[in-house]
Amino acid sequence: MSLPYFYLPHYDGSEAILLDEPASRHMISVLRMEEGEQLHLTDGKGHLLRCTITDAHKKRAAVRVVEKRFEPPKTAAVTIAISLIKNVSRLEWFLEKATEVGVAEIIPLLCHRTEKQHFRYDRMQQILVSAMLQSQQVWLPVLQEPNVFSSLVQQSGFDQKWIAHCLETDRRSLRLQGPATGKQVLLIGPEGDFTPEEIELAISNGYVPVTLGNARLRTETAGLVGATLLCIS
Repeated sequence: MSLPYFYLPHYDGSEAILLDEPASRHMISVLRMEEGEQLHLTDGKGHLLRCTITDAHKKRAAVRVVEKRFEPPKTAAVTIAISLIKNVSRLEWFLEKATEVGVAEIIPLLCHRTEKQHFRYDRMQQILVSAMLQSQQVWLPVLQEPNVFSSLVQQSGFDQKWIAHCLETDRRSLRLQGPATGKQVLLIGPEGDFTPEEIELAISNGYVPVTLGNARLRTETAGLVGATLLCIS
């Protein structure tokens, strides 16, 4: 049976670690773990620590590191820039699944047709942490604050840039692009799609129009399909 995973937000290389109250409570009160039992800790930055519980305190449990491992990031770093959507639970579903397939960064987008909503960063971040631990990964996606579409598309720093839209214009199939390499970004629009002006702005800044298939997908489904095509290829 695999060891349970817990999140350690900051790791300074210490051999003895005190866990915070939420992790301690879940470990001792929920999972009923005891002194001498082992678990995994990860900081979401590639470190995986196998640890032994030395003090089963319900609020400040202590563990000792017995093995350290570092997993380098993937050679292809995939960013999904996706419009906020009115149904928050659907966006939360996307965040969870994108973490599971290995997305490196998620940028919420504010587009012309985005229905404005309050973005609860702390809650969204916790969803990413939970999904990372559940899927037993050691890299936590970077979650950005919402970006205005026009500002994001004019930023540099990506090796390959894609925009998925539904207009009947010349588009490549993202499925046929081959394995992703370098730093990639895929733009996913809101319900109602990007405006023609937004698409033209993206293209003028080096974004390549792509299609994700023949079906018309919901925003969060399109985000997951795109993430899967780029991360698992």
